[in-house]
Amino acid sequence: MSRIAYVNGRYLAHHAATVSIEDRGYQFGDGVYEVVPIHRGAFIDADLHLARLARSLRELEIPTPMNDTALRNVLMMVVRRNRVREGIVYLQITRGVARRDHAFPARVIPSMVVTARHGPPLPTDIDGWAASAITTPDIRWGRCDIKSVNLLPNVLAKQQARRAGVYEAILIGPDDQVMEGSSTNVWIVDHEGVLRTRRLDHHILPGCTRAALATLLAENAIPFRDDGFDLATLRRAREVFLTSATSLVKPITAIDGQPIGNGAVGSITAQLFGLFVAHARAQGEQHARAQTEQHARAQGDQHARAKAEQEAA
Repeated sequence: MSRIAYVNGRYLAHHAATVSIEDRGYQFGDGVYEVVPIHRGAFIDADLHLARLARSLRELEIPTPMNDTALRNVLMMVVRRNRVREGIVYLQITRGVARRDHAFPARVIPSMVVTARHGPPLPTDIDGWAASAITTPDIRWGRCDIKSVNLLPNVLAKQQARRAGVYEAILIGPDDQVMEGSSTNVWIVDHEGVLRTRRLDHHILPGCTRAALATLLAENAIPFRDDGFDLATLRRAREVFLTSATSLVKPITAIDGQPIGNGAVGSITAQLFGLFVAHARAQGEQHARAQTEQHARAQGDQHARAKAEQEAA
């Protein structure tokens, strides 16, 4: 089956899905994006992702192309047309097409592209889910809290990780402060057993999985600190894990070739992995039940109409 994309009001085969060479996303990186995970055909933490999308658009003064209901309908239509049950839906909005000029054009219509792709199911084996990382200097711009398409520094960091044969590159900022991964937020259980991550500010992306996990921590009375930590504290940590839409809760058992703790997945990481996977599964099950009920109602309505037509005849 040909993959289907949404491009500015049209559903097109991938090979026919194109944007203008004068789109400001292509010319300037003048746009934002979101990635929403899918489980059993359901969006995971969609409210968080769409709220972050709206914030990114506001920060860049890009108008919203459509209201929330219409946007959700487009996302779901792309997912269904591509028959994705496990995977992701990708959404990109740019300022639009205009003659090349650095300043914002006076009148321009935002461009929107949506694609979906299949991915692996939710992991069940946490030991098999574990990975390694390297550290590298953070060379990104000063507004990393905006999920913009300006990702070249992240690309360079991820390529360093790829060449090193590891999963992620952890970005180290001024004064050896740990910022985040090239596409993830970073958490540790420090040498004293305290669960910690970095505070939210302009220097890191407010991860939706980070936010969902923080809610789960509160619901389960698990304390954590968001005062940040430095590279030395990262290296001495008992446990390290990453969060993101595709990483979920991902244990990191070695950094720069050195083991974290005893080199095995830690108990707190395992607990939080279990909490988040259950959280994602619950959303998938709720969606599946809603689909079953909707189908049953449709079948009942069809039966009722057929019966009424028969009686009328």
